[in-house]
Amino acid sequence: MALAVSGGPDSLGLLLLALKAELVATVHHVDHHARPTSGDDAEFVRAICHGLGVTCVVHDVAVEPGGNFEARARAERRRVLPAGSMTGHTMDDLAETVLLNMLRGAGVDGLSPMVNDPTKPLRTLRRQALHDFVHEENVAPVHDVTNDDPAYRRNRVRHELIPLMNEIAERDVVPLLARQAGVLFEDRSWLDLLGADDAARDVSDADCRELSRWPRARLRRWLRAKLSTLDEQNERHPPSAAEVDRALRVVVGDVVATELSGGRRLARRGQRLSLEGGSTTLTNNG
Repeated sequence: MALAVSGGPDSLGLLLLALKAELVATVHHVDHHARPTSGDDAEFVRAICHGLGVTCVVHDVAVEPGGNFEARARAERRRVLPAGSMTGHTMDDLAETVLLNMLRGAGVDGLSPMVNDPTKPLRTLRRQALHDFVHEENVAPVHDVTNDDPAYRRNRVRHELIPLMNEIAERDVVPLLARQAGVLFEDRSWLDLLGADDAARDVSDADCRELSRWPRARLRRWLRAKLSTLDEQNERHPPSAAEVDRALRVVVGDVVATELSGGRRLARRGQRLSLEGGSTTLTNNG
């Protein structure tokens, strides 16, 4: 099994738990070269792995500082890590991702992240419990100072928003957010089951007269799937709410065409749709 290990307490906890379970693991460390000391982190992980008798592979990537750094770094990690690599994401990470996606205006898919994801085996474990376990194992993890930088939105959610929510709710909201994500995931799975026939229908096969009779929630879900794109790392990106609204106007005949992201164009001729342009459009099974 492949484990993504940064050297921080979460990923080290993942490694130590895997070894306690007597699993055969290979550690993969990604050096983004985002900090002058990032090379020290790589050497630290190498040393830990050597002491534990675990194979360690270091991947060197270049992610320039600047806007959208987290997303660009995540994309680079996905590019170089073996498929199915496990990460040390905890319930706290899940809750933070729910809130971040909510701030971006995500729908049901974005509000139910990580649930049932086999690459995140610690998603039901609290971060503090994992850190306590690492401490008890007498391992001193590295501290990534960027995790304290308020320039990154996730850090503000972690250090400012969630504590404020706890104060207002007078309770720990992380389990609540995780539970809600689980409920939404169940709803999402049911919707996917109900929409299996819809998902098999290509844009060019659909009759706009039939689509116009669908409940709007069904039509929006179909359009989100059909207008999604894949990036070079095979990561799915749904269209924006504004794009879906414009696509709806094409379906019901208010306009004959609309421009979409990625240089694409959704058009209607008679009762048939066509989606042109872009090389990474999902046009078949969503």
